Amino acid sequence: MILRVYLLRRLVLVIPLLLGLSLLTFTVSRILPGDPVGLAAGPQATQEIREALARQFGLDQPLPVQYLNYIGGLFQGDWGQSLYSRRLVLDDLRVFFPATLELTIAAVLIATVVGVPAGFLSAVYRDKLPDQVVRIIALFFVSFPAFWLAMIFQSILGVTLDWFPISKRFDVLLAPPPAVTGMITVDALLKLDFNAFGIALSHLATPALVLSFGSLASVTRITRAAVLEALDRDSVRMERALGIPYRVILTKYVLRGTLIAILTIVALEFGWLMAGAVLVETIFDFPGLGLYAVESSLRLDFEPIMGITILYGIVFSLINIATDVAYGIIDPRIRYG
Repeated sequence: MILRVYLLRRLVLVIPLLLGLSLLTFTVSRILPGDPVGLAAGPQATQEIREALARQFGLDQPLPVQYLNYIGGLFQGDWGQSLYSRRLVLDDLRVFFPATLELTIAAVLIATVVGVPAGFLSAVYRDKLPDQVVRIIALFFVSFPAFWLAMIFQSILGVTLDWFPISKRFDVLLAPPPAVTGMITVDALLKLDFNAFGIALSHLATPALVLSFGSLASVTRITRAAVLEALDRDSVRMERALGIPYRVILTKYVLRGTLIAILTIVALEFGWLMAGAVLVETIFDFPGLGLYAVESSLRLDFEPIMGITILYGIVFSLINIATDVAYGIIDPRIRYG
């Protein structure tokens, strides 16, 4: 009962957050220089055609009226229509969001599966060779820009070694498995199509690896710091003095004490990776929200930009709520307030 009330209250608080986010995005997009109607109509369009297009999309109305119409449409499930392609924004989001979600999940899995053990290893062997190696590698990953790593990986893994494709989500000459979730790897597994799964995974591997590097360094460093803090607690020192095996102390006491810190950094990185996938998706021509956002921005297509921003706001809010709920599951002493 307490959890349900807490979730309901948190979900209600998301509404004013999204309204503020939409107002900010709407204001910024409208004050940018440029002529979106002219771009959408084309260089040969007459003034009458431009005015008709502006009326069709409501861009001839005062800005407050445009914003109120947009918000009213949102509450009715209408996320607007692309000025450039004439497609419904919600339909585009249904296509592009699963791609970004799949890429983000893969990157977070890499960062977590590699970063957490590396952080533990670094902390357990503090100031020794394994610790120095892990810290140097983490510094290496966090120091190099993603676009440079992406081009290096494309050149080496894609062109020189020909191990992985360097663009797209799937082989352009083949049909992907029928969409269920929109994530090709998941859809392939649901259909037990392991050949399609392998193709999709090969296309996903390189961009996910590049996207994960910055987060891998962060997860490693935060895990190391959390484990070092746990190892320095008086309770852990007493357990070691009592002769409890060191492996048991690490797995039963230290790991449990660091779960909240690890969960926090993983949740934060999930949100930041999803929002930060723009560069990686653009370089790898990966058709997700990031590439969609870049193309819409270049065309001054306001409705997709608004839709992407609100969707990111929803995802970030849900991640925060889920993380807070997970805190209570990990540590029952944490109460939902």
